[in-house]
Amino acid sequence: MGKSAFCEKMINFMERASWIRKMFEEGARLKQEYGADKVCDFSLGNPDLPPPNEFKTALIEAASSNEPGIHSYMPNAGIPWVRDEIAKQVKKDHEVEISGQEILMTCGAAGGLNIIFKSILNPGDEVIVPKPFFVEYNFYVDNHLGKLVPVDSKSDFSLDINNIKNAITSNTKAILLNSPNNPSGVIYSEDSIKELANLLIEMEKKGQRIFLISDEPYRRLVFSGNSVPPLMTHYRNTIITTSFSKDLSIPGERIGYVAVHPQAEEKDLLLGALTLANRILGYVNAPALMQRVVAKAATANVDVSIYERRRDLFAKILDKAGLEFTLPQGAFYFFPKSPISDETKFVKILQKELILTVPGSGFGQPGYIRIAFCVDDEVIKRSEDGFKRAVDNIS
Repeated sequence: MGKSAFCEKMINFMERASWIRKMFEEGARLKQEYGADKVCDFSLGNPDLPPPNEFKTALIEAASSNEPGIHSYMPNAGIPWVRDEIAKQVKKDHEVEISGQEILMTCGAAGGLNIIFKSILNPGDEVIVPKPFFVEYNFYVDNHLGKLVPVDSKSDFSLDINNIKNAITSNTKAILLNSPNNPSGVIYSEDSIKELANLLIEMEKKGQRIFLISDEPYRRLVFSGNSVPPLMTHYRNTIITTSFSKDLSIPGERIGYVAVHPQAEEKDLLLGALTLANRILGYVNAPALMQRVVAKAATANVDVSIYERRRDLFAKILDKAGLEFTLPQGAFYFFPKSPISDETKFVKILQKELILTVPGSGFGQPGYIRIAFCVDDEVIKRSEDGFKRAVDNIS
């Protein structure tokens, strides 16, 4: 047969991204065979909590408006007054004086990352990311002809600055952080952020500008006794992207933003590139209705105590089963160590117990599994015996 009618790279990517798809398909099969009430599906990070009342109120208000042009095109960076409102929140989170001019509304954090990479990457430029990391990062960087460079973190998944330093080359364009982290739930400490910032400042003095990109959709899903440090306070060439998918529990609405440090080098050029990227990548602009809604609900949040209760419940189950794990500080994932070196085999053993998880190799960290606990408490409780039997059957 002749040349493929499809992009060969996409065919290869489909194979690399197949584990989550396989888990989804396997979950559908098991639920049909055994009943949905028998299967414990921890494979997808799909928030199950209802949006806060502030969101519902703002949605009704925005949808009921008769303001002329409410559904019209707007500047590609977003509705100006919306960006002004979002800037107020960024100011609180990152402790910098920032205005709406440094904010761009995006189609979620995924849209945000893609316009960032489109704006800063030349072919062959490298983006360093600590392991484990969100599986889609590989694809987002490749979309814009860059190369993702994963580096090992410490055993507790905290940042290993020496490993990051050793990974820097003349092609390094950015370091990408995700804190609280998907899949580990770890929050990178302020001391480690300061150390990383100092490293990047030293690279600046040597003539190499390296952007610090922070992907922050879980910033407000933080458990008692923990906080997410401000990055912009420590480094001027910082770009933040986030979404309202998790804190407002609206992932299907695809709404988020990018914030550029007000003192970033060549800030106006960067903002211009980001705005153009928003248009030419096909997003054009973030959804008009949702921009208005999140601006009115920007300070609202789901009840994080529910996720924290589920974390504590799951920690007891995993501990009882004999699994090693780092207690999540935020987000809604556990990333325990597999009791056997090939975690894909352990995932299959768990499937026999009607428990669905995802292999860590999909997140750049073989030997671990990801468990999403954004599910009803009863599903978590129901999994207890299955986890215990799966581990016991190995030992």
